[in-house]
Amino acid sequence: MTERLTRYGPFLLALIALVAPLLAPNDYVIGVLARICLYALLALGLNIVVGFAGLLDLGFVAFFGIGSYVYAFLASPHFGLHLPFAAVMLVIIFTAAGSGVLIGAPTLRLRGDYLAIVTLGFGEITYICLVNLDRPVNITGGPNGLLSIDPPSFLGFVIDHNIEYYYLFLLTLGLVVLLSRRLRDSRIGWAWRAIREDEIAAEAMGVNTTMAKLQAFAVGASIAGFAGGLLASWQRSVFPDNFLLQESINILAMVILGGLGSVLGAILGAVAIVSLPEIFRDFALYRLLAFGLILILVMILRPQGLLAPRSGARRSAETK
Repeated sequence: MTERLTRYGPFLLALIALVAPLLAPNDYVIGVLARICLYALLALGLNIVVGFAGLLDLGFVAFFGIGSYVYAFLASPHFGLHLPFAAVMLVIIFTAAGSGVLIGAPTLRLRGDYLAIVTLGFGEITYICLVNLDRPVNITGGPNGLLSIDPPSFLGFVIDHNIEYYYLFLLTLGLVVLLSRRLRDSRIGWAWRAIREDEIAAEAMGVNTTMAKLQAFAVGASIAGFAGGLLASWQRSVFPDNFLLQESINILAMVILGGLGSVLGAILGAVAIVSLPEIFRDFALYRLLAFGLILILVMILRPQGLLAPRSGARRSAETK
């Protein structure tokens, strides 16, 4: 059953995603669907770092924030810059990737809990900088954030409605899914999985663990930064409180719930984490309790995740 879902699931999800906004009862639901696509992007980015390479990153939301603020700097009245959308997003990709390498380089010797603590510190430092870099020179706008951010535009067409943003996010999500699947089955993907299973053995077999780790951080960070730029263009504003530790925890929960290393699982995890609180919104204060109980039941009944990928050894054993 899981194998069939893995094989045909992407086509089914793509079909549902294409027609979902057309069947949505109101604009609020379309906004929720757009948010699911945005967080699915973040889950896929973190899945590369945690799921493929096995590097526990608790500061992933920092790259999300960096992408949002870079977009705000280059496409708003704050610095008087109004660069084209494509140019801004290209700058965000390189800036976020550089930030990923910057945090990855000092942590190459760390693993497990120690790596998690360092990345957690990076996320908190980024948040503190966003809050306090409004004096003596106003760079980030401090707690008040940055407003009046330019929307995306392509050849004179300005994206201005939730349904338009939804299809923009969906297109980006589709490209990142293809990228993730190609990376997973590539030489570097196998190197990441070797590091995840046993870093010492991978290094003994000739894997350049230093380069592979930096590549994982850079690719994951660039995807998160791109998602941050999309968020800024959608909200037309950015605030430091959009990038708290809780967001990193939510994104990590999406990856774990879907199954570490599973591309489709990361998307399903994002669907569950974003949509369940909305489904239980009528329960007011008890909606988070119901949401938490469902997550606990899923992890008890399916501890490996909804769509945990099978290891290569297990696949080969089953085919013999």
